[in-house]
Amino acid sequence: MLHYVSGDILLTRAVAIAHGVAPNDHFDSGLALSLRERWPAMYKDFRHYCHTGDCKAGGIWAWAGADGTRIVNLLTQEAPASQNQRPGPANETYVGHALSALAQFLVDEEIPSLAMPRLATGVGKLPWDVVKPLIERHLGSVDIPIYVYETYHAGQAGKEA
Repeated sequence: MLHYVSGDILLTRAVAIAHGVAPNDHFDSGLALSLRERWPAMYKDFRHYCHTGDCKAGGIWAWAGADGTRIVNLLTQEAPASQNQRPGPANETYVGHALSALAQFLVDEEIPSLAMPRLATGVGKLPWDVVKPLIERHLGSVDIPIYVYETYHAGQAGKEA
């Protein structure tokens, strides 16, 4: 069940947070930076995964912290062409594949609730009116509360049902 809320996603009561990144992402802006600062081990493990695993656009990589925190990294963008460059923009195909994988992950792992931002609309540069229908198509039938943070308000908890 999708619920659109406003507030600070870092104050969510959801069990997991999903967000969009690129393979080999530096997590140096937006929500990714906030997650990197709060859970540096997650970023370190992600970088290790990208160097040793099958880290490709359109997939997901999930992380579980020792404190029970669950972060699902949706690979919605092309990897940077080199270490000094920025990731490429997101595209609908990558977002769709990542959301499909996320839906399956939520069911397989029995995740009871999820929070996510306006996926792929910041650094990813996709318009929200393109991404929102993808979220509804791939996650709308998942039978858990999914809180989509449409508007960011620092320090303000979203009204999660």
